[in-house]
Amino acid sequence: MSTLEATKQEPAPAETSSLRGYLGQNLWQYGMLTILIAIVVTFQILTDGRLLYPDNVAALVQQNAYVLILAIGMVMVIVAQHIDLSVGSIVAFIGGYCALMITEWHWPWPVAVAASIAIGVVVGCWQGFWIAYVGIPAFIVTLGGMLLFRGLAVLAVSQTVPVQDKGFGAIAAKSLPNALGFLGNLDGMTLLVGVIAIGGLVFTQVRSRRELIRYDLRLEPSAAFIGKLVVFAALTAYITYLLAESTDGTPNVLIIVGALVVLYTYIMGNTVFGRHIYAMGGNLAAAKLSGVKTKRVTFLIFVNMGVLAGIAAVVTTSRAGAGVAGAGTNYELDAIAAAFIGGTAVTGGIGKITGAVIGALIMGVLNMGLSILGADAAWQQAIKGLVLIAAVAFDIVSKRLANSSQ
Repeated sequence: MSTLEATKQEPAPAETSSLRGYLGQNLWQYGMLTILIAIVVTFQILTDGRLLYPDNVAALVQQNAYVLILAIGMVMVIVAQHIDLSVGSIVAFIGGYCALMITEWHWPWPVAVAASIAIGVVVGCWQGFWIAYVGIPAFIVTLGGMLLFRGLAVLAVSQTVPVQDKGFGAIAAKSLPNALGFLGNLDGMTLLVGVIAIGGLVFTQVRSRRELIRYDLRLEPSAAFIGKLVVFAALTAYITYLLAESTDGTPNVLIIVGALVVLYTYIMGNTVFGRHIYAMGGNLAAAKLSGVKTKRVTFLIFVNMGVLAGIAAVVTTSRAGAGVAGAGTNYELDAIAAAFIGGTAVTGGIGKITGAVIGALIMGVLNMGLSILGADAAWQQAIKGLVLIAAVAFDIVSKRLANSSQ
């Protein structure tokens, strides 16, 4: 047989086992999405349809923006086998100074926002130095940071500092301007954003699949690929419709969160830095032997966490309309819970940004649904705790079953 004939007969990239086998291997990812949809449907029934009122959907995004932002960074921290207990206190500390910059120091709000993120960088450098280069465990450093920055927040804003700047308030409390008018009773700008989101989703997924084909890598079954695209496109279209029907359209903070999710999903999946994080979480000793500069990567992970905490501080302060020393309470627990519920492994090495988004939405829907039903806040906390335990238990059990079947 000639070389040309052999080349012609080379098989196309193989699909990963069967559809059933693929779904079994990705049980967690699809299971959490199914659970989220089930929770939404359940509360939609229990609340007589009030959960998915257009204005409630917009409020859901605005109320949980801080969790979504912090969970992005927390996934990276946990995948690398670390933890960060300080982000809630950092949010209060940076948010307090952000309010002071605008109200008492009379800085323009864009400058105050940039300075707040810069403070986050400094805080991240401080904690990253002790963890990466001195070798103190992240649990201890960030526990100390939780106490340190909460104390500094109280010293900075012993009393509430109101922020009355309309431009700053619009970051988290307002929506995109309706520059395109209405299509019936639907906001034109929101419809455009939805079309762009669906188009971007299809384009990136198809491009990723073509890259796999190009390098002869194994593919997910065609049925799973098409089904995934259809489901996510349909969900995006439905959310777009609800937001387009809401009073103000697309919240500004949704654009911020969406941009961060897209950016960090790319970083974790397509960059050397992202691959090094997964390598460290999977096997730290092997990563060192492979030439990964683990100290540098660890340092940058916490610098990045500081940046995201600064962004979350800006969003939180903007939504509250004031700098408050008590802001950010339990934010670190919400972010950690979102990461674990979304499938990030307790032992590190496994986790996705999109999974953390699903985890944050599960908690957000639970909070909103229970609030609409008039449930006590204590029940909300208790239920979130049960969901977290169940999520981690399911993760451990599913891995044991997967290992036993191999």
